[in-house]
Amino acid sequence: MIRLVVALLLTLALTPAQALETSAGSVNVTRMVSGLQEPWALGFLPGGGMLITERGGRLLHVADGAAREISGLPEVATVGQGGLLDLLIPRDFVQDRTLFFTFSKPQSGGAGTAIYRATLDPGADRLTDGQVIFEMQPGSSGGRHFGSRIVEGTDGYLYATIGERGDRPSAQDLSRENGSVIRIARDGSVPGDNPFIDRDGAQSEIWSYGHRNPQGAALDADGNLWVNEHGARGGDEVNRVRRGANYGWPVISYGTHYSGAKIGVGTHKEGMEQPAHYWDPSIAPSGMMIYTGEMFSDWHGDMFVGSLKFDMISRLTRSEAGEDVTEAERLSSPETARVRDIMEGPDGAIWFLSVGRGAAYRMTPD
Repeated sequence: MIRLVVALLLTLALTPAQALETSAGSVNVTRMVSGLQEPWALGFLPGGGMLITERGGRLLHVADGAAREISGLPEVATVGQGGLLDLLIPRDFVQDRTLFFTFSKPQSGGAGTAIYRATLDPGADRLTDGQVIFEMQPGSSGGRHFGSRIVEGTDGYLYATIGERGDRPSAQDLSRENGSVIRIARDGSVPGDNPFIDRDGAQSEIWSYGHRNPQGAALDADGNLWVNEHGARGGDEVNRVRRGANYGWPVISYGTHYSGAKIGVGTHKEGMEQPAHYWDPSIAPSGMMIYTGEMFSDWHGDMFVGSLKFDMISRLTRSEAGEDVTEAERLSSPETARVRDIMEGPDGAIWFLSVGRGAAYRMTPD
């Protein structure tokens, strides 16, 4: 039986929107769904409705004034920062209703980031034909740093972020997927032009490495992949991800260990990439979106990153060459409490998930 979880969408849309003053003028922040339990990701279905994941293991379909739980997910290791994490609704969803999810999968020795592919049935109440198409090896104990955003590239392949699971040296070890961005085909196979496919001992799925805990990822208008990632004490980063590149963790960083001790050799080393932007102090960045709509024309092409620490959304601008990124504004209101995900809606509105409020919000011009 389908379990009714919330019936809020239409009702809450009628409640007064909260005003937020921004560089683009006053915007309305309207609560659209409430009663969420640690929401992690949202996505919009063609033709209306949306999906929301909760870290505890629930997948919700929100449409027609109600949110219903969808069955058919795999067993999830809800431990520490792990659980049911990101979701991807691919561009050709209408053809075969395929969805992708990232989650922490129970493994021998602990848990690891994995990718699950399944079909959403026409009633949108259950998943069928589900299978795990990737899981990091080997499993790791502890509940830290699963990473875990997934993006469909312009080449049709899947790019997913994996944290180093709290094992710092592993981010420089190509024999492990810890601390990497991986690239796989939709069936889990490895594309033949992946950078390390012919290197002995390397994990062939790896696209880039030297990451700490990347929890945000998005494509820009040119199809370039960007990620944001948690540093330690300071040194949260925004990086443009390039094929085969090494992003330095834990050899270089703009932060320090929580003890205050120096990380690695400092901020630079030959052969390791510099961040396009870094935050110090850390903001604990999470979901990431690059705006392409017209509803907020002044923000076209800007990056938006949710903060789990400072209860705000960071808006960042890029240089004409697109390589240098600067924080331009912080959007903060009572609604932006621990922003976990942020997405552009089909009409150009900006949606975000607040862990602190247990709710999904929609931003529109006043």
